[in-house]
Amino acid sequence: MKKLNHYLQIITVSVLLITGHSLYAQNQNNFEIAKSLDIYSNLIKELNISYVDQIYPEKLMKVSIDAMLQELDPYTVFIPESEIEDFETITTGSYGGIGVLIHQLNGRTFISEVYEGFPAEKTGLKVGDEILSINEENIYKKANSEVSKMIKGPASTSINISVKRPGTDQPLEFTLNREIIKIENVPYYALLKDDIGYIKLVGFSNNAANEVKNALLDLKKKKGLKGLIIDLRGNGGGLMNEAIDIVNLFVEQNVEVVSTKGKIEELNTVYKTRFSPVDMEIPLAVLINNNSASAAEIVAGALQDLDRAVIVGQRSFGKGLVQNVLRLSYNTRAKITIAKYYIPSGRCIQAIDYSLKDEYGHFTKIPDSLITEYKTKTGRKVYDGGGIDPDIKLKPNIYSQLTTDLYARFFIFDYATKFYHEHKNIASPDKFEITDEIYSDFMNFLKLRNYSYVSEHENTLEELKQESIKDHSFEAIQDAYNSLKMAIEENKTTEFAKYGNEIKRILKMEIASRYYYISGKVESSLDNDSEIDAAIHVLINQTEYHTLLEPDQQKALVKK
Repeated sequence: MKKLNHYLQIITVSVLLITGHSLYAQNQNNFEIAKSLDIYSNLIKELNISYVDQIYPEKLMKVSIDAMLQELDPYTVFIPESEIEDFETITTGSYGGIGVLIHQLNGRTFISEVYEGFPAEKTGLKVGDEILSINEENIYKKANSEVSKMIKGPASTSINISVKRPGTDQPLEFTLNREIIKIENVPYYALLKDDIGYIKLVGFSNNAANEVKNALLDLKKKKGLKGLIIDLRGNGGGLMNEAIDIVNLFVEQNVEVVSTKGKIEELNTVYKTRFSPVDMEIPLAVLINNNSASAAEIVAGALQDLDRAVIVGQRSFGKGLVQNVLRLSYNTRAKITIAKYYIPSGRCIQAIDYSLKDEYGHFTKIPDSLITEYKTKTGRKVYDGGGIDPDIKLKPNIYSQLTTDLYARFFIFDYATKFYHEHKNIASPDKFEITDEIYSDFMNFLKLRNYSYVSEHENTLEELKQESIKDHSFEAIQDAYNSLKMAIEENKTTEFAKYGNEIKRILKMEIASRYYYISGKVESSLDNDSEIDAAIHVLINQTEYHTLLEPDQQKALVKK
């Protein structure tokens, strides 16, 4: 009994010491917070009284908060009242507006996308229209965010827009009534070759799981469906609950999909599937790339850990952080990282440790020495350390500098606008092609626009020239420099032929979007897609499919 009392005393003292230390640390933090706030408040007051020019406290506060949060991670952000609507658009996928996307070029604002079925499309606004004024206010050189804010507004309110359209002399006037614009998470799905279904998922806002479910059920009505591809390439994520429910479509009820672990223990949660699945048997492939992040990685990672799908493509982004939105005073918000999420094998896919910085002040990636091995449901080896590593690894499709330049400087966009106004209709997206005649017309269009670009080789050569001028050695290499410059120029003239196929592919997508909107753009992009071809191959080759998912069978095949 004495021993028991002695142990109890030791335990009690230990608990008191730990609690005391915790309380001391908390009190110390509280003191430092109060002290810092007092200093900050006094500084703002003194600036307001003494600074030579007028200050804007709200602007200074936003700058200081943003600078403070940069020390943490890119996802912990302050959201002022003026940006609440944009934030809700991201999370809900809906907003009050007319259904357009815009871009700017040299201070001018153009419509870059029109959503089918919404006021802009129904009223007759077109991609490529230049917006001149909104409600009679000239918007030339206004910031993109400012113009976007002018276009958006409560549903049922009206807006007057004046646009300049290619081929017309006078501005066109449109009066539109704003509506609630709901952005589709699944803009396109179809049955591809070899009876393989395809679903393109671009976001994880509200109703994403239902959209995937409805697409799946519709595909299952088609005879002979042999497999399914879920395309998450470029999907930056969204709501975690939608990701869980999408996984649930393919795995049984009450299976763990993801868990969250953070500082506040009572907020740590295990999330499991809640419903009966739609299909637990259909062969499944998930496409990912370097821009697949967050909720997209939950879907890919959970299906990989549960051995329910073959993952195809490139390693995903590696964003395994959970954010919670807190309401602050004056209708502001703070989106704060509160935890990391872990998929069924137990691994976290977070790629960067934001608690560590290197000698240059940059946040560091998790080093190879700290990467840990985990096991999937059937015992396959998987690893943490950043993103989801595909079962079938493919090289990314990297476009040439020429194609990238044509796209980034809107030459492809502008030609698609010209083409649309010259051609009343085109074939369906799966049949439309960029013929040699169209490509030749595009080349003439570039000549009329005096198109030219500086290649990477030219930049390197110019750097060499400047360095040699500095050390007075240019005369010695001038002949070689001139020869190289001429060779580079000659090479540039052949690049339109060399990279013709990829330029035609981007042209095709841009032109198709003018006639068939987002779904047409997606459908036209599927042609000659090597990653989709790889996914189709593994889905119809059942031996290869099961080999990738079942280690025991893989061993047996190796023995043969």
